Amino acid sequence: MESKELLQLTVEAADDKRGEDIVALDVAQVSLMADYFMLVSADSKRQVQAIADNVVEFIRKAGSDVKSVEGRTAGEWILIDCGDVIVHVFQKDARAHYNLEKLWSDAPLVDVQKWVNA
Repeated sequence: MESKELLQLTVEAADDKRGEDIVALDVAQVSLMADYFMLVSADSKRQVQAIADNVVEFIRKAGSDVKSVEGRTAGEWILIDCGDVIVHVFQKDARAHYNLEKLWSDAPLVDVQKWVNA
């Protein structure tokens, strides 16, 4: 699966569980880790976990592999390594604290609005 298709799948999975403020960064030119980072916020630990579980489920149903999932027990920040796409699911306070958008500000934003329900 192409990395852009994988990104779309992760965005749709997060949106399906009412993830908020979904942002994708094209990190291909500024990082060797992945092509894209996808960030999404949630109101509670339970929602963070539901979004992460849904992302993993969408990816596996599409026939792709999830390399690892970190932080599931704490539920404040779950990182899902999908290979070319790294998904960060945050509780709102944690996202504001770590501010990955600023840390990776050299990476251009990807327009994900066409993949979310308004």
